[in-house]
Amino acid sequence: MGRVLFIFLDGVGIGHRNPDTNPFFRADLPTLSNLLGGEIPHLHAPVSYQGDCAAFPLDPLLGVEGLPQSGTGHTALLTGENAPALYGRHFGPWVPARLRPLVQERNILTRAQAKGYRCAFANAYPKEFHGSRWARRPAGPPLAATAAGLLTREADALSQGNALSSEIVNTAWKQRLGYDDLPDITPQEAGRNLAGIAEDADLTFFAHYATDYAGHRGKMPGAVQALERVDAFLEGVLSFLPSNTLLVLTSDHGNLEDVTAGHTLNPVFTLLKGPGALPLKEGISRITDIPSLILEALSPDGGGKPA
Repeated sequence: MGRVLFIFLDGVGIGHRNPDTNPFFRADLPTLSNLLGGEIPHLHAPVSYQGDCAAFPLDPLLGVEGLPQSGTGHTALLTGENAPALYGRHFGPWVPARLRPLVQERNILTRAQAKGYRCAFANAYPKEFHGSRWARRPAGPPLAATAAGLLTREADALSQGNALSSEIVNTAWKQRLGYDDLPDITPQEAGRNLAGIAEDADLTFFAHYATDYAGHRGKMPGAVQALERVDAFLEGVLSFLPSNTLLVLTSDHGNLEDVTAGHTLNPVFTLLKGPGALPLKEGISRITDIPSLILEALSPDGGGKPA
């Protein structure tokens, strides 16, 4: 029975093949390029295949007018429910209060646990997070992890390499939060740590938000840097990821792929790599299809883990 490593990148869409606006065509991305035979997806050729790897678009609009936002996007991606339609519009950056029970009860982590799978949330959160304004206005990933009893990794786990900063490297924890004793870490080392965490669970989830922040800043150098960090991180992940593990990487809305635009109407960048990647890709077209894909990858017969 296989495993799944689910990596969420906030705010990454598929854009035009224009190096003046799209950092995918300015950045040095050897890992993605090697995975996809040198074919980075763009709007006129949004699908790339090579071996057991496929990159393709998913629809974040879900039939609702307006620009997709993270709050309803996280909800849709994590639960498989059309959150913008349920809420009446796209909303962000946090999960709106009316949709929080849905995230708590129907997210992919709690659903996988109900089927008997071991789940891990790899992000570390500082003790200061609990009770903070960020906890009162939560993003989807920590809200889902809290509901599943998995928001448990703190600074000690980060120091030991048994957790990751949401920024991949530890710089923000050291400079902004005052955790000066944390080790410096490269993106490749962080990727290897995530692959190690994934060895001990059936479903491992990691959320990264700096891609969306870089898109909002609207500058090409920062967007290129954000993508190159993710690419180096993926190099580390894939160099140590067990062969029976499917990598699922996707996003909630477009942003980073056009540094002139902020949030976009573009489809989101999605990548599958590993056992079952190509057949699992068939038949999915929207971000709400991701939870079902993950559950199918964990248990192709849909029956959950044997007792």
